[in-house]
Amino acid sequence: MNEKYYFNVKRKRPEEIYTKVSDYFRGEILNQYAASKSMMRIQENIAIRALELLELQKKDALILDAGCGPGFAAMFLREIGYRTVALDIISEFLNYYDIKDLNPIITDMCFPPFKSNIFDAIISISALQWIYRDIHDNYMLYLLKNLFKSFFQILKPNSRVIVQFYPKNQEIMEKIGKIIADNTDFKGNFIIDNPKSQKKRKIYLLLNKEE
Repeated sequence: MNEKYYFNVKRKRPEEIYTKVSDYFRGEILNQYAASKSMMRIQENIAIRALELLELQKKDALILDAGCGPGFAAMFLREIGYRTVALDIISEFLNYYDIKDLNPIITDMCFPPFKSNIFDAIISISALQWIYRDIHDNYMLYLLKNLFKSFFQILKPNSRVIVQFYPKNQEIMEKIGKIIADNTDFKGNFIIDNPKSQKKRKIYLLLNKEE
């Protein structure tokens, strides 16, 4: 990471206004999001970029989509041949489309109910900012630690996690990286596409579980 790189989003985002993600994604907002073709295209493009970074060797890899929302990325991964499990805490998202082939599970992504060493890869798109957005909140710290400890446990050796998210600023992003480094055996780094454009910027966290 270039130490000179700095960003701070001034406008308030939903995760700063609503305590829980389920408080925001409900009713008309949930329906609009789930029905949005534009959002579907955006998440498919993010999934394509995630696959580039994951560099999967198995064409039939088993992928967990953590915080899948309506299943945009998971459905795309399934269509191109990957075995996919979709997980989200909001039950209405998992009922929006016919995604039974994705083995949808309603649960908190910070506490994934899986055995050790079963996934070839884990992706998470646009969800992490709901889990950790305040560096002074101890409960958010607890959730973040448990999330990545759990990811490490359920991921196969020599496999990767890719997390795309929207941190408010550089401080939060770097704090997340430090917490993961201090509390797990993951090795990794941040990858920032279009770093100079607030509108086009995409931030990815790529983590490796080595043998």
